[in-house]
Amino acid sequence: MFRPVSRPAHAGQRMLAPVLTAMLIAGVPVLAPAPAQAHGGSVSLHLNPRSADEARALRAGLTLFAIHQDIRTNGHVTQRGVNNAASIAQRGRGSQAIVHQQGCNHDASIDQRGRNHAYGVFQFGCNTSAHVAQRGHGQTGVTIQYGW
Repeated sequence: MFRPVSRPAHAGQRMLAPVLTAMLIAGVPVLAPAPAQAHGGSVSLHLNPRSADEARALRAGLTLFAIHQDIRTNGHVTQRGVNNAASIAQRGRGSQAIVHQQGCNHDASIDQRGRNHAYGVFQFGCNTSAHVAQRGHGQTGVTIQYGW
């Protein structure tokens, strides 16, 4: 019988450290996060930049996370746990998509059409769901979810 490996709760925080650090260094605390939502045993935080400077800072954070994780492609999925599902679809050039799932029963998708998009979905705990569609060019954002 397969038993999932449990990791300390702070492991997920270390994974996001490069993203959050880059955002703070670049002065992005002024990002307007959508209000955290608590429903169905989960909390979601969606970060969407309000200006070009905030978008650049968010992109830099995603790039630092990719470097930290040794990600060398425009689309990347990391899954640690059981019963997780993820997909990335990209049409166009210069887009970056990252899905990081740690825990169980997560599902996520990122669909990017156009060019120069950047999005990251980070899911921890269990039972979260995120689906993102970016169209046109230059859209940026991050979704962080924790479920129980």
